[in-house]
Amino acid sequence: MGRCKHTNTLTRRRDAGLLALRVGTGAVLAAHGTQKLLGWFGGGGLEGTAAAMESMGFKPGKQSALAAGLGEAGGGALLALGLATPAAGAAAVGAMAGAVAVHAPAGFFAQGGGYEYPAFLGFTAAAIGVIGPGRLSLDHATRHRFDQPWTIALAFTASALAAAAVVGKRRSEVAEPEPEGS
Repeated sequence: MGRCKHTNTLTRRRDAGLLALRVGTGAVLAAHGTQKLLGWFGGGGLEGTAAAMESMGFKPGKQSALAAGLGEAGGGALLALGLATPAAGAAAVGAMAGAVAVHAPAGFFAQGGGYEYPAFLGFTAAAIGVIGPGRLSLDHATRHRFDQPWTIALAFTASALAAAAVVGKRRSEVAEPEPEGS
């Protein structure tokens, strides 16, 4: 009887820990996404972010800004809610892959402009997407309708392919000089 009580306590603790991790990570991602999409929290909004994306080699800038903003805001909000958790985690990972590509030349640590922070957010979102949201989630409340084992493989594969294409295109844009007269 004591072992069952211990197991229940561990399960409740795990679910509470996943809730804290999901809400914290999701809120940070959603805030960054709303900076890009809506200009909230001192962000540039869609137009300002589009110009920044163009200057970083993500072309076309507006579509890149929209994709990054939706990946962060949408993925973050869904992570916080624990809804469609594999797709939410994969969307956030894809957005963070683009951010890592931008910050990688500066090295690892964030204080030098490096990729530490977006990598951490991406790995955390990936872990939540793979582990699942726990019982304190909308996925659990909906009997995991949007959190099926096959969605993990599909969501992360699609995100990896999209991120590889976007980062690869950016790499070629950054490497190629602008034609004269443009």
